Amino acid sequence: MGGKNGRSTLVGLVAAAMLVLSVSGCVFTSRAGKLQTESETIELDGAETVSVGLRMGAGGLTLSGGADALAEAEFAYNVADWEPMIDYVVGGDQGELWIEQPEVGRLGLESYRYEWDIRLRDDVPMTLDVGLGAGESKLDVSALSISELDLNVGVGGVEVDLTGDREQDVDVTIRGGVGEATVLLPQDVGVRARVDGGLGEVDARGLTAQDGVYVNEAYGESDATITLSIEGGIGGVTLKVVE
Repeated sequence: MGGKNGRSTLVGLVAAAMLVLSVSGCVFTSRAGKLQTESETIELDGAETVSVGLRMGAGGLTLSGGADALAEAEFAYNVADWEPMIDYVVGGDQGELWIEQPEVGRLGLESYRYEWDIRLRDDVPMTLDVGLGAGESKLDVSALSISELDLNVGVGGVEVDLTGDREQDVDVTIRGGVGEATVLLPQDVGVRARVDGGLGEVDARGLTAQDGVYVNEAYGESDATITLSIEGGIGGVTLKVVE
């Protein structure tokens, strides 16, 4: 990136990042200090289905399956005020898990580190509601028994892995921000994807355009269907069918 156009683009990205962080309620506000690490385990406590909400204003989220409990999490951060807030309640057979980066005040553009590595239990039916601010994140939900994923992306890159076997339909909505989005899709589960309102290029690998949407070869043939909607965003979108 160079010259006047490069500088203008960089200024725009920084401005967009600060706007996203302000809207999310997570504005940089404390000084970076010593790196702290924490581990948390959340037991299922009798819930049969769970709704999971994750909110991160700035940093990197890694989400995957493979947990023995409902959730097993590792947190690393060097801003003391950013200790993650965790809340889990069970009512009847329904559990609600919420993990959130606290709201903070103003902080100059100092070095910070903020990372979440969250693993969820594969065999628990769940919905996911994820909000991201600025940073690079990877969501591998290929092994999870999800019926719905709602993802809001701020500034940065995100990879979402929707591959894996599916016994039920999955509705996925990704609302774009500023940055690149890559979505990995299964070959043997039907996929119907629509991309609306974005200002970047769409690279659809292994998909066919049909009546304004992208579909894979298994669409209409498999028992389950992944319905994907990507809305808005400034940056490229890559949809890739994985064998």
